[in-house]
Amino acid sequence: MRLPDFEAWAVFARVAEAGSLSRAAEDLGLSKATVSKAVSRLEARIGARLFNRTSRRLALTEAGRAAREDAARILAAGETAEARAIAGAAVPQGLVRLAAPMSFGVLHVAPRLPDFLAEHPQVCVDLHLSDQQVDLVGGGFDIGLRIAALPDSSLRARRLCPVHRSLVAAPAYLESRGRPEHPDDLVRHACLGYAYLPSPDRWRFRDAAGAEVSVVPAGQLRANNADALTPALRAGLGLAVQPDFMIWEDLRSGRLERVLPGWAPPPIALHLVTPPGDPRPARVTALMGFLQRVLAAAPWARE
Repeated sequence: MRLPDFEAWAVFARVAEAGSLSRAAEDLGLSKATVSKAVSRLEARIGARLFNRTSRRLALTEAGRAAREDAARILAAGETAEARAIAGAAVPQGLVRLAAPMSFGVLHVAPRLPDFLAEHPQVCVDLHLSDQQVDLVGGGFDIGLRIAALPDSSLRARRLCPVHRSLVAAPAYLESRGRPEHPDDLVRHACLGYAYLPSPDRWRFRDAAGAEVSVVPAGQLRANNADALTPALRAGLGLAVQPDFMIWEDLRSGRLERVLPGWAPPPIALHLVTPPGDPRPARVTALMGFLQRVLAAAPWARE
């Protein structure tokens, strides 16, 4: 079964209202030839003439007069549906699916979402937390937060802020085991490992002059979530490479100290990524703007 030719019916309704092909074409922003073809197409489909045409006059036939009211309702219904859709698209509403790393999401995303939801009472957020990199397109996610040096991909990425990482340890550990002076010294230290580093079996450091050193860490604990390393760090069981968004308060309080301050892991950043394609729904745009505003201004991002 073929669908009705809604475009032709809408054009016919406008021509019948205007009483002229030229005036209808001007109202619709179409060429006169396009309007004439749409009317002819509709006439061919219903098997009856809708207008009697002369060089100076356009008049509805009996079939045209009978169809005019129905065509006007079709046009009005279409205009109403489009106006409602445009108005709905302009107001943030509906579900946004957001993926974020586990520790970062718990510490810095989930606590801010109540503010966003209060600002946008018609929006719902489905927050998915995992330290594994999720497939945004395959998983049906609208937005992802990623902390990495992003490779090229089809995803659209917006850099929000740098993420500083530091080698840290508790004062008690440094008092008992000594303070390493160079990354090579780490072979004699207890290193607590994070499984989702780009190269978890090798730590890489770079100094201000650009020199690079890599070491193979060894220790009693390795975890696939960086939060799981914090108790062991505070207890003085080893050193770990941790992002500032997790340890900035421990550093301020003195529970942890930076080690090898002249050396740093390769730079990474917090990115907001979205699947390709436009336009974005208003609900997605609203959450993106909110996350960019609050996360880029976080204390750990400024420091």
